[in-house]
Amino acid sequence: MEPFEQLPPPPAPAPTPVRPRPRWRLGLILFLVATILGGFAGAQIATERNDESDSVDVAPEFESDSSSDGEAPSSDVDAEPSDQPVQTAPPGDDAEGSLDVGSIVDRIGPSVVTIDATSDSEFGSGRSTGTGVVITSDGEILTNAHVVDGATEVSVLFADSIDPIPAVVLARDPGNDLALLKVDETGLKPAVFADPSTIDVGDEVVAVGFALALDGGPTVTRGIVSALNRTIANEDGALDGLIQTDAAISSGNSGGPLLNSRGEIIGINTAVFTSSMGTAANNVGFAISVGEALPVIEALREQAGGADRVEGYLGVGLEPRVDGGRGALIAEVAPDSPAERAGLEVGDVVVAADGTPIDGLPAFIAAIRDKSPGDSIDLEVLRGGSRLTLTAVLIERPQG
Repeated sequence: MEPFEQLPPPPAPAPTPVRPRPRWRLGLILFLVATILGGFAGAQIATERNDESDSVDVAPEFESDSSSDGEAPSSDVDAEPSDQPVQTAPPGDDAEGSLDVGSIVDRIGPSVVTIDATSDSEFGSGRSTGTGVVITSDGEILTNAHVVDGATEVSVLFADSIDPIPAVVLARDPGNDLALLKVDETGLKPAVFADPSTIDVGDEVVAVGFALALDGGPTVTRGIVSALNRTIANEDGALDGLIQTDAAISSGNSGGPLLNSRGEIIGINTAVFTSSMGTAANNVGFAISVGEALPVIEALREQAGGADRVEGYLGVGLEPRVDGGRGALIAEVAPDSPAERAGLEVGDVVVAADGTPIDGLPAFIAAIRDKSPGDSIDLEVLRGGSRLTLTAVLIERPQG
């Protein structure tokens, strides 16, 4: 796979006067380059970042286990997850009628926050700005995992506040690019999540977030659902079950809501598509769908206070098909791995996983990423003109 590349940072900006709302420093945009059926393309993570170092992340040879042993940033905030249920719309509650953008913004405004994360590493320190959504009245906030990746300090600014307040990272799931934060506040207005079954291609949507970390309130853009169940590559492997939209999503929008005409969240904005030359495609953005996000929220609550979720490991090297067909080509099988024990061979083409079609390499990476050690997965493969079904039991990635 094409390596993931982080562009060098711009010069540090000159000091700015103190304002009622902090002026976040504009900064670096991350470009994630991926190989996608027939050409090179990638996803631009929508977080506004100002780093004081250069780095390059290289894609793993085998599918990624994105767990880490990093501790959450220290804080006086209560680090216990909420026992409140996430608010969801009634089943089958379709979003009907014309889109009233003003009403949607009024409804979601109190639930959208700015997230500012400070990180330190051996290469230096940096800050990133993203967006978050309040999901419980007692202070739980949902955002993208990459917004708080490596953060040593996290703060949150509400729409009606002047000063930011500290937040603690309860848990992260980099594979699904979601993180759960907590602030020491009560009486907040949680957002409402839509019924996943009501989302259709062509639905009108509104994206809300702190694009480019501009001063003042959030940026609001309008569009439609362009496609469902998209899969794109990212630095932790791949994201699947995505909603594609032509509503403009920019750096700083990460973690913000994509909303239907009733002001309900149908997705969490995460990335925009880019070419291999780093040029963002027009009107091609992606959001993590509510159907993917809701179970991850519960998993994050369960793992709160611990390390990032450990993903299943199969032990294969992958290549995209170059003959125009669908599926993922097995290029390498690790010795004594679940793949070898299941009977996978170099040259096999995986065309389905647990009954779900595998259209390309990122979709297969995402299918493995969604599993945990101990889970089994049924793989339908093409081998020498025959179609076989093999079952693998995943393990935790071996050390060393």
